[in-house]
Amino acid sequence: MSDLAKTPETRTEAAPVEASAAPIPAVDPRLLVREEGLKGYWTEFRRKIRGGELGSLPVVLGLIVIAIVFQVQNSNFLSASSVANISVYASGLGIMAVGIVFVLILGEIDLSVGSVAGVGAAVWAGLQVSNGMNEWLSIVLAVLAGTAIGALHGFFFAKIGVPAFVVTLAGFLAWMGMQEWLMGGEGSINTPSGSVVENLTNYFFADKAAAYGLALVAVLAYLGSLLLDSKRRKAAALPARPVTEIALRTAVVAILCFVVAYVMNEPEGARGLPLALVLFLAVLLIADFVARRTLFGRKVFAVGGNAEAARRAGINVDRVRIAVFALSGTLGAFGGLFIASLSGGATKSLGGGNTLMLVIAAAVIGGTSLFGGRGKVWSALLGMIVIQSIQQGLNMIGMSNAIQNMITGAVLLAAVVIDSVSRRTQKTAGRA
Repeated sequence: MSDLAKTPETRTEAAPVEASAAPIPAVDPRLLVREEGLKGYWTEFRRKIRGGELGSLPVVLGLIVIAIVFQVQNSNFLSASSVANISVYASGLGIMAVGIVFVLILGEIDLSVGSVAGVGAAVWAGLQVSNGMNEWLSIVLAVLAGTAIGALHGFFFAKIGVPAFVVTLAGFLAWMGMQEWLMGGEGSINTPSGSVVENLTNYFFADKAAAYGLALVAVLAYLGSLLLDSKRRKAAALPARPVTEIALRTAVVAILCFVVAYVMNEPEGARGLPLALVLFLAVLLIADFVARRTLFGRKVFAVGGNAEAARRAGINVDRVRIAVFALSGTLGAFGGLFIASLSGGATKSLGGGNTLMLVIAAAVIGGTSLFGGRGKVWSALLGMIVIQSIQQGLNMIGMSNAIQNMITGAVLLAAVVIDSVSRRTQKTAGRA
């Protein structure tokens, strides 16, 4: 029977729809977490753990365990001198690890960073110490030498198509030879007393206001970033962090910063705020801004996540790759100057040994994925603090270098296993 033949009693009519009724937008429940208080955050935390989104949680827990274990073994582990040593020794390698973080986000590897550090130190020493060039100019040219080397690696990788592993492995050998050639017959070239390079790791701000001032600036900057993020989310009609959460987060950061400042200033034997730590934090802040707040940073993550999709979206993939390797070379050469400062000068073996492994390990242990597309610049800080804390603690209890290397290797393996399991869990949960 057709609809026309049906009587009014037998026809089925749709319920009237009010023309004025607006469609209700679908809202992701995860966006409402901040409006649900502690319950919402606990639910979100459980969801992330089940989905393999561990973030920096493993490394933070690891740092707590390391601090407790070594403090029990030696009560001086958290002393002012010990904290200062950890921060100074972490700075140079940590700066190099920042460049490696960008390379790993890209989904590649740079095996030449240790040799690039050696070339940077050799260029600086040859220009300033051997030829009397202005020290600032020699430092700039040394860092630019690292930039040129990194760009060359990126060119062969992006334009010629040689795998990054092969290019940087060849660079590792070639730049090691160039480092020896630049040093000539000199086994080492000592750092001039009072020079800029010497002060990189040997200068401390004795005035207590320096450490507390830096802590205050860090807290205010963090608070400002939270308020700015909240303002942007409200402008986009998205749930924003409540004032109580902003206050709590700021309080936690303030406690950490001022406790570190106190340890560096107040106890007996404290030398103050190390210049090396200030420079390392400056590099981290700039790199973090580039990675999270600039178009270039978003392009790096896009290429690391899926290079072909990024290319189809209009991103110049080759240019991004060359720029990332140039950045890695720049920070590698800059970090080499810190190593020269620590060792008292440039040597033919600077950047050798386990330098490369420590730098890569720091980035991975800190939470940067080896598979590309995921990571944070602050991974370099967290990972390097873990490594240097382990080495400092083992030195204080008299363990040999062999034991230190084995433990560092085990920690690196654990970080990679966590990363692999995390990615597999995310794929299972449909979040990869």
